[in-house]
Amino acid sequence: MSHALLEKPSLADSPLLAVVGQDLAAPLIQGGHVRYANLDYAASAPAVEEVAAHLNEVLPFYASVHRGAGFASQVSTSVYENARTIVADFVGARADDTVIFTRNTTDSLNLLAGCVESILKSRGYAEGRSNVHGEVLYLDIEHHANLLPWQGLPHRSVIAASSIESTLARVETQLRAGNVLLLAVTGASNVTGEVLPVAELATLAHRYGARIVVDAAQLAPHRRIDLTATGIDYVAFSGHKLYAPFGAGVLVGRSDWLDSGAPHLAGGGAVKEVRLESTSWTDGPARHEGGSPNVLGAATLAKAASILTALDADDWHNHEQLLRQHLINGFEKIEGVTVHTLFTDADTHPECGSIGVVNFSVTGYDSGLVAAYLSAEHGVGVRDGKFCAHPLLNRLGLPSGSLRASFGVGSRLEDAQRLIDGVAALLRDGLGWDYVVDAGRWVPANDDRVYPAWAPNTPGTAGAAPCNT
Repeated sequence: MSHALLEKPSLADSPLLAVVGQDLAAPLIQGGHVRYANLDYAASAPAVEEVAAHLNEVLPFYASVHRGAGFASQVSTSVYENARTIVADFVGARADDTVIFTRNTTDSLNLLAGCVESILKSRGYAEGRSNVHGEVLYLDIEHHANLLPWQGLPHRSVIAASSIESTLARVETQLRAGNVLLLAVTGASNVTGEVLPVAELATLAHRYGARIVVDAAQLAPHRRIDLTATGIDYVAFSGHKLYAPFGAGVLVGRSDWLDSGAPHLAGGGAVKEVRLESTSWTDGPARHEGGSPNVLGAATLAKAASILTALDADDWHNHEQLLRQHLINGFEKIEGVTVHTLFTDADTHPECGSIGVVNFSVTGYDSGLVAAYLSAEHGVGVRDGKFCAHPLLNRLGLPSGSLRASFGVGSRLEDAQRLIDGVAALLRDGLGWDYVVDAGRWVPANDDRVYPAWAPNTPGTAGAAPCNT
């Protein structure tokens, strides 16, 4: 850990921003309650309180956008379109870039895949024929959201090396071989948190005539993104990881491919003219936003973006690095805990480092059982399984999955320490309760804890996730 971080230990003692549920009381299986330690920000982050307040501010004015003459409709339309401007500024978009609101990162990347398919078809590509019209190139470390959409198109994969520099060399080798239309890469691994040098990758892609899309689902909540400065062509991310969990995502990037792609969702608002046998589609964001859009999701995503933009960059970075390093230091003192990483040089590469994610496993215990134990006996929430990144987990020698702790602006040092203490107690004393597998999930036996009165206890939904997810 750097001296700069050590000089500000108090920065991690408290949340950087107030989030909804930061003092949530979690019932323990052995009785009593404890403040819930949410260490699963990388899956879905809680709403920042300011974002939730903005939702309630906008809600009374909610109405149909683009199509209503009423006052509420006019306000909603203005809020929705202004959200594009805020998001464009958040990612340093170019003046002619298009901002399209979607459901999430997966939706955004599928949208772009449809546009890429249209580009290929315009060059004569037909499924099952030669791939001479262009391919998508991606790494083997991708989340499924940035892997599955490309498998239906001509594609190639690159096996990431044990270092960033060697991985860049492998990517360049594939680009130099030619015929790459698009390079699809993650901005930060959702499994290990290691950041990729997206500016260098953009330079490489452009050198060989390709474009680049960055899956920033994990990067955007932790680092500044600047499309203009880095040359990134497209970026996708989700509101639910950006402290605005209200059903919106976004795709931002160059307009030409987006305007020439088949509409992502055929419906009202996406058209110029409809005839009984054919349709003329509009251009711009509306082309891919058929139907009534998620006004509240877009408004809250934009609000979260503006809040993160206003954060002091050093405080933002140092807060999560203190937490991450405290957890790693604690794990290093516990025999039987292994921290998993991809690259040997991520923390020394000037453009890389790691976001607030720590991947680990506990010797002798299934990851799902450890997650269930931490929740039931310590009130600590972590993620387990294969993190929608099966090729990477298999490649890391973790075919049954591992555990992931992840931090955000609402995290505090006590959360990391409780995880350390819980894992240490497990290896020292063993489980304090009996656990069984129910519908593929580890759960405490004879669990009589109750949900809030308004929340149904749906059978088969309790416990940690199966390891194949």
